[in-house]
Formats: sequence, structure tokens, C-alpha cells
Amino acid sequence: MPSTTRIPRSNGDLNTYMINTNAHLLNGTPDPNWKRVGLLETEMTQWTTLKTEFSELYMQYADKTNGRTKGIMDHLEEKKEEILDFDRSSHILDRIAASPNVTVYDLDVFNIKNQTSGGRGGKVPVITENVTVTLSPVGGGMISVKCYSISGQRAHIIDEADCVQYAYTTGDTPPASAVVAGLVYGLSSKAAFTLSLGPDQAMKILYIYFRWYNTRHSEAAGPWCPCLNTGIL
Repeated sequence: MPSTTRIPRSNGDLNTYMINTNAHLLNGTPDPNWKRVGLLETEMTQWTTLKTEFSELYMQYADKTNGRTKGIMDHLEEKKEEILDFDRSSHILDRIAASPNVTVYDLDVFNIKNQTSGGRGGKVPVITENVTVTLSPVGGGMISVKCYSISGQRAHIIDEADCVQYAYTTGDTPPASAVVAGLVYGLSSKAAFTLSLGPDQAMKILYIYFRWYNTRHSEAAGPWCPCLNTGIL
């Protein structure tokens, strides 16, 4: 399936896209994400090179007074075409979409629309409701999580979703948003579950976001709730 609409065309959006996708591919344990989704090491190296070269040009382009020369603008357009041609020739995004190991977050990061979306029922409405969450440290690096609808009296997954997605980090500094590099992402099909962080995380702070998610219609995912935090016992 063509990937021409997946990669942004505006310079600012493409710069953000390359930075975020490159960081995501390099993350992951025990294997990095690029290996998990089936990319070659040479392709990962080339993606990183394209990201670095485009970002360096974009930094000059962003300086409207001294850097936005015709030469820089021409080089930026040439580098943009290199990125698009690399994807077309190697089918990077198509292969990620077809990988048996692909996750809903991989699809989100690369702007790959879930191919099951829409279906016979047409476009699926975007979820607008926030998740209401209670966090309770239970010791041993474990956190009890309960997710509610706005009006719900008991923990449950709302009808428009089939799971809750979360993104977290631990330490002393809260992340700037739910989509910055370095966060750990996960899904739970249960509204009440235990997040196991490991005993080595005791005495640190958990910073975590939640949103309602539908694995069959990733484009309909709800908004991330504000960052929550709790101490880890």
C-alpha cells in the first residue's frame, strides 16, 4: 500500500517525525525496535543518517534571519526527497506495517493508519473522553491501577475502546508529554491491573499517562490524560 501520506511534507513536521521515529527504532529491549519490526542494520543506519542530516539543515532553516537562504532551502528539499525515495525503494513503512511483531504504538509513531479502520461501518468516531485513574503503590515495585470512565463507579473499559494504553517513565523529572522519546508504552485489556516496575525502582517516582485505545481502530484513540505521578514502594 502506498506510503505517500504517512511521512509529513512540511519541514517542521518532517523534522519532528524523523527525530521521533529514529528514537523509537533505537529504543527497545532486549532487541531494539528496528530489529523487532524487521529492518536491517544498514537500513537503521541510513535512517539515522537521514534524520541527522535533515535536522542539521532544519536548524539552519529555522533561523529566519541568517540561515534561511535559498541554498539551505534547496538542500532541505533535496534531503526531503532522499527520505521519501529511501522509503519508496526499501518499502520501510510498508514492511513495518506488515511485520508480525508490529504494535499499535509502532503504527502511531510512524503515522501508519490501521488498515482495519472504517470497515463496513465507515469512519469510526474519535474517542473524546479522558481516562480517570487511581494509582496505589503496593510494594515490591508494583502499582495497582484502576481506570474509570468519567461517570463510572467501578473500573471498566468504555464501550468505544477495547483497552487502555499507558506511557510512563520513572525518576525525578516528569516528561514533557506522552509522546517524547524514552517512555515505556503498554496496553491493558483490563481496567484494573497491576503495573510491575521491578523492586529496583523502589523509592523513585512514577510518571504516567493513560488514554482509551481501540486496537482495531488506532486512529480513534482518545486523548492522553494529564501526567499522573506516585511514589514507588
